[in-house]
Amino acid sequence: MKYKVKVTVLDKKLYPELQQQYCADPNAGACPCYNVGDEFVFCRDDERDDFWHMGLNTLTKTKGNPDTVAGGPAMPFCSEAWDAIARYIYTGLQGGSIMRNWMKEENTMITCCSDGTRPVIFKIERID
Repeated sequence: MKYKVKVTVLDKKLYPELQQQYCADPNAGACPCYNVGDEFVFCRDDERDDFWHMGLNTLTKTKGNPDTVAGGPAMPFCSEAWDAIARYIYTGLQGGSIMRNWMKEENTMITCCSDGTRPVIFKIERID
């Protein structure tokens, strides 16, 4: 059986007090790479291998300009986001349980990137 994985941006957080205190650019603002509601679909088969291209061109829905969204046609996923979510995407593409006994559905995971001043919250779903 072939599996796909859908990734949805659920939310973006911003902690300006941490940016003011610690960032080289104290007014960096929210993550510019994603928009709330962005959706991506990952495939891994004989025709496509989105995982090994860090999600390049997996964007299926956005309110923004696709060329400026990570995962769109112009740039792969942000490295901080990719590092945090790639293991769940890979597991889902192989048909594995993403988060058994933690989430209500074992094919779903809610996680975020590791940018501590402006994290992006992702929902990852294995599509059977």
